[in-house]
Amino acid sequence: MATPAPDAHDAHRARCFDVCNGDADGLCAVVQWRLHQPAEATLVTGLKREIELLERVPAHAGDEVLVCDLSMQRNRAALLQLLERGARVRYFDHHTADEVPSHPLLEAHIDLASGVCTSVLVDRHLGGRFRAWAVVGAFGDNLRETARQLAAGMGLPDGACERLRTLGEAINYNAYGDDESDVLIAPARLYPLLARYRDPLEFLEREPVAAEIAARRRADLAQGLQQRPYWEGAAGAVYLLPDEPWSRRVIGSLANELAFAQPRRAHAVARRAGDGHLAVSVRAPIEAPGGAAPLCRRFGGAGRAAAGGIDRLAESELERFVREFAAAPWGENV
Repeated sequence: MATPAPDAHDAHRARCFDVCNGDADGLCAVVQWRLHQPAEATLVTGLKREIELLERVPAHAGDEVLVCDLSMQRNRAALLQLLERGARVRYFDHHTADEVPSHPLLEAHIDLASGVCTSVLVDRHLGGRFRAWAVVGAFGDNLRETARQLAAGMGLPDGACERLRTLGEAINYNAYGDDESDVLIAPARLYPLLARYRDPLEFLEREPVAAEIAARRRADLAQGLQQRPYWEGAAGAVYLLPDEPWSRRVIGSLANELAFAQPRRAHAVARRAGDGHLAVSVRAPIEAPGGAAPLCRRFGGAGRAAAGGIDRLAESELERFVREFAAAPWGENV
C-alpha cells in the first residue's frame, strides 16, 4: 500500500508530494530529484501494479507535485483535478500517453522511445548530476544497454557497473507482489534508505537490505527458470506460474531474464491470482522493442513499446491472449 498522505490542507504553507511507481525506475527518479532539490515531501508510492496513485494526493493551490514513472493515461482524471485545484505538477514518464494536457501548471517530460526510462529523463533534466542513480534505474527497467552507456560515460569500472545492475534488478524485483507481505521491504520504507546516499555504491556497502533482496531474488528466479513454457512458437513463449509468494515476486524478473536469454523472441509470464484471473508481464523481443503496450491494452493492460502488463486477465481469455501474442507485430507500436 502507498504511504498515506495527510488530509488537512494548510493554506499558509505549500506542501510537496512525490508520487512514483515503487519499482527501481520510479524510486531512482525521485531520489535524483530530491538530491537535486531537497525538500520535506510526502511520498505516495506502492507496489508495481499500483498505478492510479494521483487520486491519493490531496494537493491544492500552491502545492507542488512531482510524478515519476506513472502512466499519465491511467492517471489523467486525477491529474486534471490536481491542476484545477491549483497544484503545480512536474511529470516525468515514458509510458504511452494518448494526449498530454496543455496547462500552465503542468510541466511534462514524456518520452516513449524504447531506450528511455523515467530515471533517464530525470538524469537528462538534471544534466547528469546523479547519474549513478539513473544507471540503477535503467538496469531495473531492463534497459541494460542504456544503463551501460550511461555508466561508460561516467568512466565507471565494469565491476562497479555490475554491482549497480544487481542493485537495480533487486529494487525492481522488490516492487512485485499482491500486497506488502509478499515483499521484503515496502517501497515506501525502502525509499528513505536509498535517499540517504548520493552514491548508490555507498548504499550497497552500508545497507544490508540490498544484499537480502538480491539473495531472495536469486532464489525465486531459480525456481521460475525451472518452469516449462505453457505455449511456445516461432514468436516466442508464454509461461504460466502457480499462485505462490515466489511467483508473485518473480514474475517481472523472470520475464526480463527470459527476454535477455532469447533477445529475438517475445515472452509473456502469467501467474494465477487465485480469483479466476491472471496477472501477466509481457516483454517484446530485445532486438525488436515494440508491440508490448498495444497487445496489453487489448486486454485491459498498459505499458510501453518494450514491456507491458495486464493486471487482471480472465483465465478464460488465456487462449485468446496466446493467439494474439503469437500473431503480434513485434517491433511495431501501433
